[in-house]
Amino acid sequence: MNTPTYTAQQLAEQFGLQVHGDAGTAIGGVATLAHAGPGQLTFLANPRYRAQLADSQAGIVVLRADDADAAPGTALVAKDPYNTFARIAALFDSAPTRAPGIHPSAVIDPSAQVATSAHIGPFVTIGERSVVGENCIIGTGSVIGEDCTLDAGCELIARVTLVTRVKLGKRVRIHPGAVLGADGFGLAMDAGRWIKVPQLGGVRIGDDCEIGANTCVDRGALEDTVLEEDVRLDNLVQIAHNVRIGAHSAIAGCTGIAGSAKIGRYCLLGGAVGVVGHLEICDKVVVTGKSVVRNSITEPGEYSSGTPLTDNRTWRKNAARFKQLDALARRILSVSKEKE
Repeated sequence: MNTPTYTAQQLAEQFGLQVHGDAGTAIGGVATLAHAGPGQLTFLANPRYRAQLADSQAGIVVLRADDADAAPGTALVAKDPYNTFARIAALFDSAPTRAPGIHPSAVIDPSAQVATSAHIGPFVTIGERSVVGENCIIGTGSVIGEDCTLDAGCELIARVTLVTRVKLGKRVRIHPGAVLGADGFGLAMDAGRWIKVPQLGGVRIGDDCEIGANTCVDRGALEDTVLEEDVRLDNLVQIAHNVRIGAHSAIAGCTGIAGSAKIGRYCLLGGAVGVVGHLEICDKVVVTGKSVVRNSITEPGEYSSGTPLTDNRTWRKNAARFKQLDALARRILSVSKEKE
């Protein structure tokens, strides 16, 4: 396979950038600032890495205008270097070609509909009344249950399971091991024993969503669990029944969102965040890693609840004092009342 090459001038014209240095410098790949070679492009977005710029061997560096004079070679000036780097790097991301057709080992129910342009890989099963749209790619070992619908351009990379009543919008990408449409965790106690509450809803995924490996999105109890368009879920995320996540939100790995919680648009949840059920988070909220959201958030902004890492000796002292906070608060309140 021939690797494409691009000059700084070509990239500048394609992505609306300014060239600083030799416009004829050519690159055939991308790498980090510290390890890029003369034939590669890199970027500088975080000021913490500015010290690496002077020693970088990269052929081209994408950076902001303020950093252009410090670049040792050719630079492309961008308003958002990271965003621009992502777009340029996509030029070198060559996905394998998936020819249309159905592998002989696939098992497809007679009532299912599969577009002729779709690729159905080895050992795939497709259940009753399910629909696979144009140009979809269903990777090896994936299972599509009953009454599922995949709109055009969806990709189930491998071993993805859509249990039942899952509807995917256009261009949804799901990574290996993910399970959508499993039973929500609905239980009721009766005479000392659990009764399972039937999960009669489904899952609806909007256009251009991406769902990470081994992530689970449970179907709703009565209504659907919903991800609006362009939602991005990392690996090992748990989305419980009847959760709704607003468009363009992104959720990092090991986060768990309990049932019927509502997450707004353009929200960012860090790794290992916990969200209690039946609450609401408004638009444009950032929750930092390992925080627990116990109450609804009504104002945009950044929120944290985790305890910062300290040495163990300090942590033990703080933990011991934490147990004394209630008594201390009562003493302060008592003194305040006496002064009144």
